Amino acid sequence: MAEPGVAVAREQPRPDVVGGVVLNAEGRAFVQLRSADRDLYPNTWDVVGGKVEPDETAMEALAREVVEETGWRLRRVVRDLGSFHWPDNDGVERTGLYFLLEVDGDLSRPVLEWHKHPRYAWVGAEDLEMLRENCAPDDTLIRDVVARALSSLD
Repeated sequence: MAEPGVAVAREQPRPDVVGGVVLNAEGRAFVQLRSADRDLYPNTWDVVGGKVEPDETAMEALAREVVEETGWRLRRVVRDLGSFHWPDNDGVERTGLYFLLEVDGDLSRPVLEWHKHPRYAWVGAEDLEMLRENCAPDDTLIRDVVARALSSLD
C-alpha cells in the first residue's frame, strides 16, 4: 500500500511531457530559465522535465530529465501535482504530468545544461508572478504547477 501523499500509477493516455518540482529545505521551488534561442517557450521559466521518449515510461522520462537538467537523482515522487493540457505552437494538444519530487544531490549546486537553461532560481509564493515573465497572457502553467507544489507544504 502506498504511503499517504505518494503518487501511484494512474490509467490515462501517455503524456507528451513530464515535469517535477524540487523543494529545498527552506520550502522554495527550483526553476530554471529557458534560453532565448529555444524553439518552444524561449526565455521563460520552467521546472525540471521534458519530453517522454517513445521507448520510456513517464517515470523513466522524469528520472532521466532530472539527471540531465540538474545532475541530481530522483529519489521519489512525493505528490501528484496534476495533469495539464495545452495547444502547442503547432496547434496540437499536448498533455503534461507534473509531480512534487525528492531528489538526491547537492541542491546548492545544480549541474545545468547551461546552453538550454542559463539561469536558475529558488522561488517562494512571493515570486510566483515572476514565473509568468515572457509568457503569453493565458500561459500560467509553470506558475500554477509551482503554486500547487508550494501549497502542498501547508
